[in-house]
Amino acid sequence: MERLPPKREEELREFEKKLGTSFLSKSLLNQSLTHSSYGHEQKIADNERLEFFGDAILKLVISEYLYHKFPERAEGALTKIRAAVISDETLAGVGRRLNVGDFLLLSANEKRTGGARRKSNLANALEAVIGAVFIDAGIGKSREVILGFLLKEIETVSSEGYIRDYKSALQEYTQKRKWTLPHYLVIKETGPKHRRVFWMEVKIQGRKCGSGRGRNKKEAEQRAAMHALTHLKTEERGKGKRKEKKGIRGIISNVRKRIKM
Repeated sequence: MERLPPKREEELREFEKKLGTSFLSKSLLNQSLTHSSYGHEQKIADNERLEFFGDAILKLVISEYLYHKFPERAEGALTKIRAAVISDETLAGVGRRLNVGDFLLLSANEKRTGGARRKSNLANALEAVIGAVFIDAGIGKSREVILGFLLKEIETVSSEGYIRDYKSALQEYTQKRKWTLPHYLVIKETGPKHRRVFWMEVKIQGRKCGSGRGRNKKEAEQRAAMHALTHLKTEERGKGKRKEKKGIRGIISNVRKRIKM
């Protein structure tokens, strides 16, 4: 078994406390926190295979939980909740909460370019850690760890007022204003074939209103729609405030005129 430097072992023990579990194999936990850039640089195993495995375990545990938690909800509704819970956005948020970036092993260049805070790195590392937990301790411990840091997110995205389908919400928003329907366009694709990332933009009335990326086109479209919806609502609120100010200025002007008379 690979012996880790004492300082690294101490760091991993600190991370275990945040995670709420203790690993029999510290080297396995270390691998789950080893970014590919560092692995290539140091010629050691990185976390990509564990990420692939952890992704499957995450889907299984969340699917099982949702199946039993919401017996009245149809398959389509459960699929949407699961997609929101295991999205990069949600996982990166959990990663930030656990300070995963502080424990990631990154190449010097990856560190310099903000790799410890990058959403994709945090989400991927969290999936790799889940894969490592399963290999080290089995499905029971995996379930305990996953639900331990995702229950709050499940409650949020399963609530009645939560927007789960941003594409539909954006379409309704444009239809109410009699605008053209949103048009989605893939602007680029990055990453290797097994970890493809799609970059999407959405146009309304011929104007770019939002952009987003995802591991598949549907996810990228949802993120672009969410960005567009946020942007348009902010813009609309700004216009409303400007009109309100103009109205107030007009009233003050009329009052002043009357006073002078």
